Amino acid sequence: MSSSANPPVARAKATGLHVGDAVPGVKKVDPIIVVDGVKRTFGGLTAVDVDHLEVPRNAITALIGPNGAGKTTLFNLLTGFDKPDSGSWTFDGRSLSGVPAFRAARMGLVRTFQLTKALGLLTVLENMKLGAKDQTGEKFLSSIFPFLWRKQEEELEVRAMELLTKFKLDAKADDFAASLSGGQRKLLEMARALMGQPTMVMLDEPMAGVNPALTQSLLEHILDLKDEGMTVLFVEHDMHMVRHIADWVVVMAEGRIVAEGAPADVMKNPAVIDAYLGAHQEIDLGVVTGRHTPEDKA
Repeated sequence: MSSSANPPVARAKATGLHVGDAVPGVKKVDPIIVVDGVKRTFGGLTAVDVDHLEVPRNAITALIGPNGAGKTTLFNLLTGFDKPDSGSWTFDGRSLSGVPAFRAARMGLVRTFQLTKALGLLTVLENMKLGAKDQTGEKFLSSIFPFLWRKQEEELEVRAMELLTKFKLDAKADDFAASLSGGQRKLLEMARALMGQPTMVMLDEPMAGVNPALTQSLLEHILDLKDEGMTVLFVEHDMHMVRHIADWVVVMAEGRIVAEGAPADVMKNPAVIDAYLGAHQEIDLGVVTGRHTPEDKA
């Protein structure tokens, strides 16, 4: 069917995510994040220069691109860990411009880091409880009177143990976080993020440093986030993972959005291939160009 016979609204219903052609900055049917004119420079280097970007709600979006493309910097800007030189963005209809990271988290936007941030001298359970928001015992006056916060503390511990059980870390609850393996710390960081009952979770290279035994477990947990009604935006270099779990892919190169679309379409996009080849990245070109092996197609 020709594009003229398939109007933008009909295509939007077919994909469920966007309206019109899948080009950089394409309008989404129900965006949870909308970015306009966000630019960040470091000296003479432009790290991020995004004219317009919309992230679809209740979907898994992958943010890919070669090293130095600006992916983590964009994450830092959107979550309040850095400030842009110019531009604005909204989350769930509310402006996040100038909002610090802790307020963004309270609004329902949480993130993990490429290098995990577990507090090694606290136990796994204590790390989990740190992730909960609106804790009565954190306020100075309330903290003096245990009867004001003890019931909430018990409820938080129950929730924390439920999540640790789901992530298969319950046996480690009383161990110091420093004793966990790299993959277990990734699991802990994701579980801790869920303690705040977020609307959206942003994962910065969730598979980096994870051994193959835990990779499948992390993949399943990311898919579970969507099933539970959350939106996921993640940075990843593993194209097999992107193709397996992403509903939508955004490609960055030299700070700009150079392509967007469904995974299968993006992997064949010349702009994407040029971005990776131009940076001399180690990438499976069979995946990027769509030339999969019979095993891939199975």
